[in-house]
Amino acid sequence: MKLPRITSLQVQDTHRLISSKHSGGGVLSRLADDKAHLEDIFDLDHATNDRLLAENELMPGIGVGELVFRMPGYSVVNASFCHPSPQGGRFNGPDRGAWYAGFDLATSQAEILFHKTKEYAEIDWDKPDVTSYDDYLANFDGEFHDIREDQDFLFVLDPNSYYASQTLAEELLRCDSLGIIYPSVRVSGTCIACLRPAAVINVRKSATYLFHWVGQSQGGVWG
Repeated sequence: MKLPRITSLQVQDTHRLISSKHSGGGVLSRLADDKAHLEDIFDLDHATNDRLLAENELMPGIGVGELVFRMPGYSVVNASFCHPSPQGGRFNGPDRGAWYAGFDLATSQAEILFHKTKEYAEIDWDKPDVTSYDDYLANFDGEFHDIREDQDFLFVLDPNSYYASQTLAEELLRCDSLGIIYPSVRVSGTCIACLRPAAVINVRKSATYLFHWVGQSQGGVWG
């Protein structure tokens, strides 16, 4: 397969929005009524936690040699590669995740709006709801494949299918690519899919945003 051109990228403060339920103790901490109980629950969770399995060389899609340690935000970075969705993402399959981010906050918010709206539609949820997302900033400095304004790669931007883009991602992984820069499919803006944990630099938590769902007939808004 033909590969996209390579761009030397230096960008700061890209935005990745992660559900706040994954911060701190997460949903499991709500089940514990004391410290000892909480430790038992975490032991159970750790036995099947994909990030921890990968950090101990027990995952097929990514090995411990690619993960990052002893740096701010390392567990957040590792989790993005070790917890892919069962269907994968635009530039990753179900066995290995990627770090997706928007160059602008509005781009990342639009991506969340799309996926949350789709999620609510799939479960036919039409009641008001609020979910919280934490904004993680990251920098990138390196050579990335780039399909912005490239007519030859419009086929990987199908809004309804990841088949072609995941096939391209497999080729990029085989050629040791750091990742790919691409135009958002959902809104005007630029996104990056970083395929290597070590290339996600200076990760830090920024603001928290609330996603207000008001029903399928009206869509979702941010507040």
